[in-house]
Amino acid sequence: MAAAPRWAWWVATGFGSGRIRPAPGTWGSLAALVAWCAIAPFLATPWPWLSELLFLALPVAMTWVAVAASDRVVAETGLKDPQYIVADEWAGLWIALWAVRWEVARNLPRLFAHGGWRWLPALLIPFVLFRLFDIWKPWPVKQIQVLPAGAGVVADDVVAGLYALPLVALLVPPLLELFKAR
Repeated sequence: MAAAPRWAWWVATGFGSGRIRPAPGTWGSLAALVAWCAIAPFLATPWPWLSELLFLALPVAMTWVAVAASDRVVAETGLKDPQYIVADEWAGLWIALWAVRWEVARNLPRLFAHGGWRWLPALLIPFVLFRLFDIWKPWPVKQIQVLPAGAGVVADDVVAGLYALPLVALLVPPLLELFKAR
């Protein structure tokens, strides 16, 4: 088999986070959360329509890149879905985080200020719900893994992110309002 390009290994392993043991999927998701938090404030432009387009393009682009990178790594290794590939976690979590894009982008600096813990639910709830659906794999999350190569690696996490998305949208705003009132 042809060797996968270096970029594919970097992306597929979540810049190395998929190599951390135990629970590489959780470490990869944590790295994805940190990366998303670093990117999100730059997507909140003065033009709401452009911001919405950028926030939507981010998980779509990550999904496409994750499939491409995973395709190459799977082809090189011959393994169907190695645990160290966590680019799929990045794509799925970024989908779940879409529901809190404005809260996080506007309030991320407050996380590091006094009382910043009040904003943590906006990050922890998408993380936990995504990981729950990714591990539990309710229908059709598990069944969709039969897709070939990188598509099979990434698709189940995309569906897990889509399952988490509406729950995040329902749970996070009331919690943030509750904490703001205190």
